[in-house]
Amino acid sequence: MTSSTRKASITALDCLDLRFPTSATLDGSDAMNPDPDYSAAYVILRTDAADGLAGHGLCFTIGRGNEVVLAAIAALRPYVVGRPLEEVLEHLGGFSAELVGDSQLRWLGPEKGVMHMAIGAVLNAAWDLAARRAGKPLWKLLGDLTPRQVVDLIDFRYLSDALTPAEALELLERAAPGKEEREKTLLAHGYPAYATSPGWLGYPDEKVIRLCREAVADGFTQIKLKVGADQADDLRRLALARATVGPDVRIAVDANQRWDVAQAIAWLEPLREYDPYWIEEPTSPDDVLGHAAIRAAVGPVRVATGEHVQNRVVFKQLLQAGAVDIVQIDAARVGGVNENLAILLLAAKFGVPVCPHAGGVGLCEMVQHLAMFDYLSVSATMDDRVIEYVDHLHEHFVTPVRIARGRYLAPTEPGFGAEIGADSRAEYLFPEGPVWKERAAWTPQRSAASR
Repeated sequence: MTSSTRKASITALDCLDLRFPTSATLDGSDAMNPDPDYSAAYVILRTDAADGLAGHGLCFTIGRGNEVVLAAIAALRPYVVGRPLEEVLEHLGGFSAELVGDSQLRWLGPEKGVMHMAIGAVLNAAWDLAARRAGKPLWKLLGDLTPRQVVDLIDFRYLSDALTPAEALELLERAAPGKEEREKTLLAHGYPAYATSPGWLGYPDEKVIRLCREAVADGFTQIKLKVGADQADDLRRLALARATVGPDVRIAVDANQRWDVAQAIAWLEPLREYDPYWIEEPTSPDDVLGHAAIRAAVGPVRVATGEHVQNRVVFKQLLQAGAVDIVQIDAARVGGVNENLAILLLAAKFGVPVCPHAGGVGLCEMVQHLAMFDYLSVSATMDDRVIEYVDHLHEHFVTPVRIARGRYLAPTEPGFGAEIGADSRAEYLFPEGPVWKERAAWTPQRSAASR
């Protein structure tokens, strides 16, 4: 077979441990994670295609344990390397089902935990490959699929008591009229965003005030503050934020799973004075009935969760139980694009808006595509929908997010947006990259000086 007729295949699955020392500035700090180092268990699917096509994906972590996810990703090499490229990209529903449904890998979950996140990173890299090959941003690739093609990508096992394939098809067909006009609107005006950058728990009050002012000046109509470590501190910071942004800007609050159920209800009561829009992750993400109890007690404050919800089944139960007002998908938590499509359809079936989580390295770049697909093909609305925006680490990406007037501008470059530049990959490789070598040399000196 000549090189011109030989079919391309996937030749390698590279895994890189990339870590960014955000703990030095307390970017990302909250009540449960006071010193995060935002990190990526980074995947590159390499091919022998003539154009050098490669796909990029990642699993987000906050430092320690990143190596565990990398080991799980590496365990998938036998399932991926050597596969014909067309076989994978033209049957991404089947590829997803094969990885998620492997009889031995499932024992490590099933469909949750480190193995499931690793599978999601590989599947997302495959979707990046598919979008690059098609010459389209992922939101456009997904938006151009027919309703039947979308349904065929989804595993409805464990979902059919809440959402059947026929119901999903009907939802998609109902949303189809007006898609072309919505795409024009998206390209012209972007998608609403909210700013988390003012609200990290470790920031001093002066910085919180400055960042709140900047967020309003930049056109954001919603911000978010971290809460849950100290109630008096929460009240002071909320008062400062509300005085700074005024009554018309929404302020969401996020406890990052800090509280027990009764504690969440009691803690939120005095915070009502400052009109919190939603409380995010008020308790364990696995506690469906706990979320329902909190929601019943704290209204009209909305309850939001999702960044740590481990799979579509728990999302289904949260919706069935009336436990959430806001669904927060995450591009790197569940089993990749395919499972997130199922979650978007579940949310549409129950009439609950999706406001994606994006507080982490690469999450803004990726999840914007899923929210934009939701607007085009599923919910057909942006009402009460916002994507989280965090203003750091975007400079490391080949196609970073673009924000204007408090809105995400629709990406036009092919792919899923997860590619980190080669220079940044070399610099922040853990532990041998220059940044980490320098920190290893500097930390003992700092410790000695402090003594």
